[in-house]
Amino acid sequence: MADVAKRVGVSRALVSLVFRNQPGAGEETRQRVLRAADELGYRPDSAARLLARGRSRTIGVMLTVHQTFQADLVEGIYPEAERLGYDVLLSASAPGRDERKAVEALLSHRCEALILLGPHADLPRLDELGQRSAVVVVGRRARGARVDSVHTAEGKGVNQVVNHLVELGHRRIVHVDGGKEPGAAERRRAYRAAMRRHKLTEEIRVVPGAHNEDAGIAAGRLFLSEERLPTAVFAGNDRCAMGLLHTLDRAGIDVPGEVSVVGYDDSHLSHLSHIDLSTVRQDAVRMAEHAVRFVVERLDDGTLAPREAVLDPKLVVRGTSAAPPSAPRAAVPDDCHRTPRGRRAGH
Repeated sequence: MADVAKRVGVSRALVSLVFRNQPGAGEETRQRVLRAADELGYRPDSAARLLARGRSRTIGVMLTVHQTFQADLVEGIYPEAERLGYDVLLSASAPGRDERKAVEALLSHRCEALILLGPHADLPRLDELGQRSAVVVVGRRARGARVDSVHTAEGKGVNQVVNHLVELGHRRIVHVDGGKEPGAAERRRAYRAAMRRHKLTEEIRVVPGAHNEDAGIAAGRLFLSEERLPTAVFAGNDRCAMGLLHTLDRAGIDVPGEVSVVGYDDSHLSHLSHIDLSTVRQDAVRMAEHAVRFVVERLDDGTLAPREAVLDPKLVVRGTSAAPPSAPRAAVPDDCHRTPRGRRAGH
């Protein structure tokens, strides 16, 4: 501001009035100040102004590198935050940078609130964060901690997967789980319960995995080493499913002719025609909107009790699931949505 004042030949206080759009400067002087600021490349520091008032109006978002569904969530967070007058600052956890470092970086940058996408932190840690800031956890339950949460009804989504595969005629349905990843335990429990409901208790098989491509590749190699393949595989998430598809494709296994594969998330990559993945859709936009509204409401009223938003999932049937070789093709149930099948690579 001192540089602008010197250029125009007025006081710094007068320049401050112009930038704050306060009375005290004539229109001609105002225009000269704004023109000089533009020539000098000056931009008012809105963050500094807000901090001077004790507010940053910035929401910190912690995410995990390479999780495609979390990228979809971030796309939904930005417009809702901007609509409510907030900026967004991202901080990622990655190999060599754990969640604690990612979160502390956001707090050190004066973020007023935190949205944690798929955090692995235990409940005491989440409760501690909830005492320091307005916090929303996305992608898992957080009951018992003073934070809000937004997640999908995991059991409903898994039930739709198992129902779909059983109605197609599958019995040997294997689940490659997500290990300790957020939501994995709920999906694992729901798979076992759904198989028991269909009187397929003896066919229950859970292969330990993770929410990444490597887990799908490892599961595919395991299946190929065995005497017979499962007729269907429910992967813990889309990334795991894609790793499995890659391994089966390289081995010349026809999907879905010999093995059906279903994922979970409906991340943007699953839509691609050469992947064409049957998967459970989590509504990333609605989840993001709920998360932003929750933190903003908590900033306005810190006395609110912890809230939980549970959204319904939707099975999207694409080209990676069909009847097993020996069974007739079944109709798609009313609670599922079928999209046109794209061409699978190599078939």
